[in-house]
Formats: sequence, C-alpha cells, structure tokens
Amino acid sequence: MARTPSNMMPLGTIAPDFTLPNTVTGDTVTLSDLKSDIATVIMFICNHCPYVKHVQDELVKLGNDYQAKGVSFIAISANDVVNYPEDSPDKMKIVAQQLGYSFPYLYDETQEVAKAYQAACTPDFYIFDKDLKCAYRGQLDDARPKNNTPVTGKDIRAALDAILTGQPVNSAQKPSIGCNIKWKA
Repeated sequence: MARTPSNMMPLGTIAPDFTLPNTVTGDTVTLSDLKSDIATVIMFICNHCPYVKHVQDELVKLGNDYQAKGVSFIAISANDVVNYPEDSPDKMKIVAQQLGYSFPYLYDETQEVAKAYQAACTPDFYIFDKDLKCAYRGQLDDARPKNNTPVTGKDIRAALDAILTGQPVNSAQKPSIGCNIKWKA
C-alpha cells in the first residue's frame, strides 16, 4: 500500500465523458445518464483499501444527505482485479449492497476513465458544477486511518454547500491521500 496523494486536476476542467458498467444493476451507464444539473460528485474508490474502508460510512451519509438536494454521486473502481480480486465487479456489488450505497458503483476495467480524470489514489474525490466544470478535487476531510481525526466529510460538504447556495467553492483545497490505484502492468 503506497500512501499516494491526489494529482489535483486543474479547477475548471470539464468532466471527461465515460460509459461504464454499474456493478449493482448490470446496466451500462454514461456520465450524461448520471450527472446532475446542480453538482456531480465522482469518487474513485475500491473495496480493499484501508483509506476507503475508513470513510465508507461517511460516503453513504454524504450520498443520503446530498442526493436529496439534487446532487449526483458516482463511485468508480479502476483497480487491477487480477492482482486485487477483492475489487472485482461481483465483490463491488456485494460491498455496495452491504453498505447501502445509494449511488452507482461503476467498474473501469480498462482504467481509461481513471486516467482521464488523473485519478491517483483511493479515495480520490471530484465535484463538478452544473456545467460539468471541476469545482473541487481533493480530500473528503482530514481523517485518515489511525490519525484519530473524526470522519466528517467537511471538505466535500463545504464545497457542496457553496455550490448549493450559489457561492464560490474555496480554491484552497487539500489533496486526498490513499492507496495508489492498482494499475495494470
């Protein structure tokens, strides 16, 4: 497990389009199918990473709190499942159902979507505005496994609250830290 920071996509970047399978429903979906006219949160996560496991309950709370306000949430796993079988689509579906994900959990088998988003770690978070321009990229909050900081989602919540109230999102954003995405050889 390499402790890896986000690459921090430039603010204002248009969300790269994608077509990916939803591991829970079996449907193939696109960004335009899932995006919101308010804000769209895209999270690169996986099943096995201790950094993701540390925040999973907050991801569920965030989805429940903000989907009710019209924000779309999309989770994507791009890990190499040959070397990390715990992250395979069938296991993604089980985790999503066990945790009660209210958002789609998509599988990026080719890893092209993760590369297009410049994703580097799990978890890696992006928020796009109504025009699909990057308004936020970085950490959920300051909590990490073993640092005794409570998981609150404060950074994501502050960015979403700003968008929802028509305020600018604070551009002072901290990179996420997590396990590196498990790239194929």
